[in-house]
Amino acid sequence: MPRAGLTADRITAAAADLADESGFENVSLSALARHFGVKDASLYSHVKNLQDLRARIALLAGAEMTDRIALAVAGRAGKDALAAFADAYREYALDHPGRYAATQIRMDQALVTDSPALRRTAEITYGMLRAYGLEEPDLTDAVRLLRSTFHGYCALESAGAFGAPRDVRRSWDRAVEALHVALEHWPKQERTEG
Repeated sequence: MPRAGLTADRITAAAADLADESGFENVSLSALARHFGVKDASLYSHVKNLQDLRARIALLAGAEMTDRIALAVAGRAGKDALAAFADAYREYALDHPGRYAATQIRMDQALVTDSPALRRTAEITYGMLRAYGLEEPDLTDAVRLLRSTFHGYCALESAGAFGAPRDVRRSWDRAVEALHVALEHWPKQERTEG
């Protein structure tokens, strides 16, 4: 493939595909250079370094995942929105394991703030949780509960760690139902003045 036509977007998309095929931790500039038939140095005019490339994959994956979640939750509220959100999250994590792994890296806060897709993720998530009557600081706590539950479940499932004969999907549905109950009965924090 000729060097002409390389762009940061093309390199990022190829890196995201490589992450899904080989694992996010195995993405390297050398592997991408081989993919495009160029020398490593040719990539540096489009991406700064491996850390920059990984951040770009994370932003791409975050935008893709947000689009999937937004489509799933559109027009829904309460338990229906939570289940649609959870299912879209899980499907993305299982369909795109390398991209999903990228969404879990710690990002520079400036990149997060500047990313319309990541701001949209927060808007969708917080909007869904406000339907449960939650306000700060409970909103942040609830987001952390959902993220840790979804991520933990997806990580264990993709690693094949659920060995019991019970259907994994049925357990997922029950977990989402339990989260719904927890959100409906969220313990209100005592406000202290002072």
